[in-house]
Amino acid sequence: MIRNRMAAKEKLEAMLNVALRVPSIMLLDVLYRWDVSSFFQQIQRSSLNNNPLFQYKYLALNMHYVGYILSVVLLTLPRQHLVQLYLYFLTALLLYAGHQISRDYVKSELESGYEGPMYLEPLSMNRFMTALIGQLVVCTLCSCVMKTKQIWLFSAHMLPLLARLCLVPLETIVIINKFAMIFTGLEVLYFLASNLLVPYNLAKSAYRELVQVVEVYGLLALGMSLWNQLVVPVLFMVFWLVLFALQIYSYFSTRDQPASRERLLFLFLTSIAECCSTPYSLLGLVFTVSFVALGVLTLCKFYLQGYRAFMNDPAMNRGMTEGVTLLILAVQTGLIELQVVHRAFLLSIILFIVVASILQSMLEIADPIVLALGASRDKSLWKHFRAVSLCLFLLVFPAYMAYMICQFFHMDFWLLIIISSSILTSLQVLGTLFIYVLFMVEEFRKEPVENMDDVIYYVNGTYRLLEFLVALCVVAYGVSETLFGEWTVMGSMIIFIHSYYNVWLRAQLGWKSFLLRRDAVNKIKSLPTATKDQLEQHNDICAICYQDMKSAIITPCGHFFHAGCLKKWLYVQETCPLCHCQLKNPTQLMGQGPEQPLPQPNPGAEQNTVHQEATEPPGVERQEGPSGGPTDQGQAVKELGLLQDSADAKDASVSLSDASSSEASQKEMTAEGVAKEETEVLTWDMGGCIQN
Repeated sequence: MIRNRMAAKEKLEAMLNVALRVPSIMLLDVLYRWDVSSFFQQIQRSSLNNNPLFQYKYLALNMHYVGYILSVVLLTLPRQHLVQLYLYFLTALLLYAGHQISRDYVKSELESGYEGPMYLEPLSMNRFMTALIGQLVVCTLCSCVMKTKQIWLFSAHMLPLLARLCLVPLETIVIINKFAMIFTGLEVLYFLASNLLVPYNLAKSAYRELVQVVEVYGLLALGMSLWNQLVVPVLFMVFWLVLFALQIYSYFSTRDQPASRERLLFLFLTSIAECCSTPYSLLGLVFTVSFVALGVLTLCKFYLQGYRAFMNDPAMNRGMTEGVTLLILAVQTGLIELQVVHRAFLLSIILFIVVASILQSMLEIADPIVLALGASRDKSLWKHFRAVSLCLFLLVFPAYMAYMICQFFHMDFWLLIIISSSILTSLQVLGTLFIYVLFMVEEFRKEPVENMDDVIYYVNGTYRLLEFLVALCVVAYGVSETLFGEWTVMGSMIIFIHSYYNVWLRAQLGWKSFLLRRDAVNKIKSLPTATKDQLEQHNDICAICYQDMKSAIITPCGHFFHAGCLKKWLYVQETCPLCHCQLKNPTQLMGQGPEQPLPQPNPGAEQNTVHQEATEPPGVERQEGPSGGPTDQGQAVKELGLLQDSADAKDASVSLSDASSSEASQKEMTAEGVAKEETEVLTWDMGGCIQN
């Protein structure tokens, strides 16, 4: 119970910490929008020009800058002092409300003209009781806010009621009301004078703390501390949502007819454009987009894995990429300097890029989960339905987005770059679904498909080739538009960046993958195949997949493996999985002397050798006969190290095989390899190019 109360208290304090700082950012936004020069020009053309308050323009300008300083001070005040300041402000508002009630009561009494006893006139009695109840409520609230029992300090506005109760003439009640206002003003001035040094002392103590933090931890630690204390992302997000809500409310409060679907879309974009016309509101939009992206990606992972997603990954550091992309594009295009209509159209393109980036991040989350689900033996139809439905959504929605944006804008190089990211997302999802279907087909077969790895490689290669062709088409279109159309420096830079990152690097990655696979196939073909007698004599399982070997190949170091398993191993490194000897091609073995016959493996040879060497006393040299064994101590130690490496490799392989000792484990390894390959695909939308 106590823990729940403490947690509720902490949440309430966190909410107050954000809510009480939002007005200071709104004040900064208003001061940024306010044009002082045009304001004084309007004053000079109006009747207020003779007012002494508006005669000193430079004084008002200085007050404008003072407003900035006060806003920053309110933004950075500690929470306790900020709460206290708001309580003082609330007390001042209550006192003002009390005097407004007294003024309205005196005005109504003057209009009625009745000066007799109140109990003889029902209307006068009703007015008196209403005003009295309102004044008592104000006094009670003021004493509660200021935490004092001296209610008389806040009851000066009740003097006109007391005078009316004592049958004082109405003209005198007006004077008493003015005296009550003056008395309350004097109380406020006395309170301000008594606390005049509080801001100075607070600034002095804050300066000392800042100096100490900078000396001990540095400026970076100070910035991070302020960032965490002010909760800057949440603060700016709440500020922008308040602006957006006010904008929507102001629109619907002035409209009587319901808007159509197209009108609602235009209203949505226009409202967003209105709410990002200043640097403060633009930052609010950036953090709002970041939190929306984080929520969408978290929901995507929850939809796929349920509560296990939060157990495995409690903190998802995602969503910031989309916000940074929006900020970079807004700064480069000068978004806040445009008119509202132009800003709305530019925002539609920027938000399209952001949504495309979110969809790509969703695919990065879904791809390994979907492939692992297809490779496992999980027969839960609900899990498979969620995975397939999300993939179908990621297949259809990006294509629909590309179609819709092509309907609103004329096709050019920039638009082609923008929609190409959505096309690539659909292509990647199509490849993931095809591999998932292959895994499911293999699951229902009685015997595993031997060349499943080759099929997956060809599928990946096909849609990687399609991605490469899309990138190549974009570059070709941009080059043709540059040569035969309007040439710009920015367009040429984008073409160069796009060609390097999405064509040249992609081609290098594909060629490197092809060479690695070709070398692995050549190495496998150069190794001898084990006969039936050798397999019976070996009588062991494959040390990679831990499955029985009906066919195997023999490495130069005398170890037996499945051909497909060893080929997957050779994609990573060119050594034996057990003893780490180099596996060379026959062309690499030429020039090293006559070929030596392959050693015949003995299932218990390594174990016996290790046991024999372990039982020998240290420092004794092993001597062997003319069989070709080691004849000195150094050679013996070398062989012992080799065997020890082999034993360590076996132990490591056994420890890794505990969770994957069946046919499904091999497919899960394949799915994991495919997922790792997918993460290397370059994102080449507009935000990705700028980030690169």
